[in-house]
Amino acid sequence: MRIIHTADWHLGRIFYGVHLTQDQAYVLDQFINLVREAKPDAVVIAGDVYDRAVPPPEAVGLLDETLSRLVIDLKTRVILIAGNHDSPERLGFGTRLLSQSGLHVAGRVGLDPMWTSLTDAHGTVSFCTIPYAEPALVRERLGNPDLPDHAAAMRAVIAKARETRPRGTRSVLVAHALVIGSEESESERPLSVGGTGAVEPSVFDGFSFVALGHLHRPQRAGNDRIHYSGSLLQYSFSEAAHTKSVNLVELDAAGRCRIERIPLTPRRAVRCVTGTLETLLNAPAGKDADDYLSVTLLDKGPVFDPIGRLRSKYPNVLELKRAERLGRGDAAASRVDYRTLSDREIFTSFFQTMKGEAASEDEINAYLGIVERLHALERESQP
Repeated sequence: MRIIHTADWHLGRIFYGVHLTQDQAYVLDQFINLVREAKPDAVVIAGDVYDRAVPPPEAVGLLDETLSRLVIDLKTRVILIAGNHDSPERLGFGTRLLSQSGLHVAGRVGLDPMWTSLTDAHGTVSFCTIPYAEPALVRERLGNPDLPDHAAAMRAVIAKARETRPRGTRSVLVAHALVIGSEESESERPLSVGGTGAVEPSVFDGFSFVALGHLHRPQRAGNDRIHYSGSLLQYSFSEAAHTKSVNLVELDAAGRCRIERIPLTPRRAVRCVTGTLETLLNAPAGKDADDYLSVTLLDKGPVFDPIGRLRSKYPNVLELKRAERLGRGDAAASRVDYRTLSDREIFTSFFQTMKGEAASEDEINAYLGIVERLHALERESQP
């Protein structure tokens, strides 16, 4: 069986004030052409289809067009799950109706995981879909209060899936999770408050292939059966060196899988460049002048209107830094970038500064409980 695995489209993403819908439409055209040429038995989309719970109309229209081209025009089965950025109720609307057309959507975690069966020349392949398993929701659905974090919730849901797994078939798991040892990027929203929420690769034992979403770098996760496809585009400057791709997966009769990464070419690349203002302005203008740029200037001393002058040649300069300031040992250089810290680290640092003593575990857990509830509300109300 041939499967194309993708994830983390983040339709409606805004990158340093730039709406990326046109960039996403550009690369999704490539994706459609790839599906047309590869003729897979199924396309798997492992969550974070949208960038936020209430996506803009342009993002909804792009998803509708893309899924219509896949399901109606190309007659391709699509299996899609919600990620932590998606609204499970909105994404899961009309699930039973859509499944009749070949679009299988798993929005919210249910009491029993959803299985979808497809056949090839060697028999049946059963697809198990596990959308983002928010701990509070899993505790409620399974009636189990002893699931403190995302890792425990995922273990419980997968254990439930094993109970309902069709016998004697090859199996593919589609999930949205963080696996221990995997490499994260700056553009990912943490799955779990106060910790990594990561699960062990052994949680996925017994499945022929595990198609994961959440991490934006394409990578294997623990063993050759578990893979992230990565995001559709580069969504942070930390991903400038990433080659974005989708996974072409082939399952043989015994359930062994072969994975090939098929690269995607963006409309504009994300790049980091360094040099003096004069050097950058005098460099030959190439076809990459429209790329999204983070510029680090090497000039010493004041420079007049650097970003305005740079944008006259490079219209998509989105970030400007000064190497001179970055190298200083002054207060500006010693500031902590709180975007890189977890909620737990931010709270304990603030508590220590204000109280002059370390926060207790009870105080930390009380704070994290409030933040978890706020994050859950945010996913449903964010414009």
